Amino acid sequence: MMEQKNGSSFPGFILLGFSDRPQLELVLFIVLLNLYIFTLLGNTTIIVLSYLDPNLHTPMYFFLSNLSFLDMCYTSSTVPQFLVNLSGADKSISFVGCVAQLFVSLGLGCTECMLLGVMAFDRYAAVCRPLHYTVIMHSRLCSLMALASWIFGFSNALVQTVLIFLLPLCGRNKLEHFLCEIPALLKIACVDTSSFESELFFVSVIILLGPVALILFSYGQIVRAILRIKSAAGQRKAFGTCGSHLIVVSLFYGTAIYAYLQPSNNYSQDRVKFTSLFYAVVTPMMNPLIYTLRNKDVKGAVRKVFWKDHESR
Repeated sequence: MMEQKNGSSFPGFILLGFSDRPQLELVLFIVLLNLYIFTLLGNTTIIVLSYLDPNLHTPMYFFLSNLSFLDMCYTSSTVPQFLVNLSGADKSISFVGCVAQLFVSLGLGCTECMLLGVMAFDRYAAVCRPLHYTVIMHSRLCSLMALASWIFGFSNALVQTVLIFLLPLCGRNKLEHFLCEIPALLKIACVDTSSFESELFFVSVIILLGPVALILFSYGQIVRAILRIKSAAGQRKAFGTCGSHLIVVSLFYGTAIYAYLQPSNNYSQDRVKFTSLFYAVVTPMMNPLIYTLRNKDVKGAVRKVFWKDHESR
């Protein structure tokens, strides 16, 4: 029996990524580099606009700024390492680096789950309780809800990260993935992981389906309220306000549920990698694009802030 190697004595991991498809690596490198730059620029724009334009000093854009900052951190926790991997220079990651990557990416992912649920409640208050909206969603409550999302997300990530790295790896260090993620780490454990997988499934159900239930309830109430609006223009405005959030929710939760809420024996490594690629890179890039193109307030802020700066020169 091989000696168990965990902790500081463990040399690190080899991230195999897409090394079995070398012809794909150059294409992925170019595409991912462009997507990463676009993600940073798009989310930075949302944060800057929300800060500079007084019209965007509302709970909705406070949460959207949080989401944009979160998305930038999330992609930055995985994409630079993956770009190095794709360049062929080095496919290894240290043990400490792997622990840090798992903890940060998992914490940010869990936080986004909570934050999207909070944003659905904000839309519910705006549409269903418009006269009391400013009283309900006051700045202190918004700050507390955002803080609670971050604390819960990283508390869960800490527990999950500690538990996964307590499993004996017996010197096995090749991960069939481009990042340190729980399903890939479970594959190289040299003990029966069925109990851990059951616990992970249970926690994933709570973290993913809990906010989804809140979102479905909120939008059920929102639809009822919108249908009672007699003006067609009023209905379009209300649906437009919530449409961007619904698209983002569908993209994020759809891929996350597919990745984490399926039996491990159904995992296809290629499908897992491409699904992770989607929610780690594509979804954070799409968020600012969706909110910018579909939101008149954001488009107005772009014209006001950037065109004003351009004209002042």
